[in-house]
Amino acid sequence: QVQLVESGGGLVQAGGSLRLSCAASGRTFSSYSMGWFRQAPGKGREFVAAISRSGSNTNYADSVKGRFTISRDNAKNTVYLSMNALTPEDTAVYYCAARIWGSGSAYADAYGSWGQGTQVTVSS
Repeated sequence: QVQLVESGGGLVQAGGSLRLSCAASGRTFSSYSMGWFRQAPGKGREFVAAISRSGSNTNYADSVKGRFTISRDNAKNTVYLSMNALTPEDTAVYYCAARIWGSGSAYADAYGSWGQGTQVTVSS
C-alpha cells in the first residue's frame, strides 16, 4: 500500500486561500487515483474532490466547485488541493486517499489508503 502524508493546513481568515499537499511513498503513484475528503467536528467524512491517475479527469463536491482545484504531479508523487474563497463551513480535518487502478471516486470505501489528515480552520 502507498503511504500518504498531508501538509499545508492551518488557520486562515474567511475569503483566504490555502494549498494542501499530499505526498505519497513508493514508485507507483501514477497507478492510483487520488481523492480529498474532509471531516468536520461531529460530522461524517465528506467527499471534496478526486483526480484520475493521469490527472486528466477531476470531479468535485458541489459545495467546493469553482473554489477548490485538485491537481497532481506524478513526477513528485504529490497531489494538491488548492482552496480559495474559504468560508468557516470549510473548517475540517482534510484527508487524502489513494485508490489503486480505479478512477477517481466520491465514495470513501473505494479508497484503500489514507493519510493522517491536516487541520484547516477558517475564521469568520
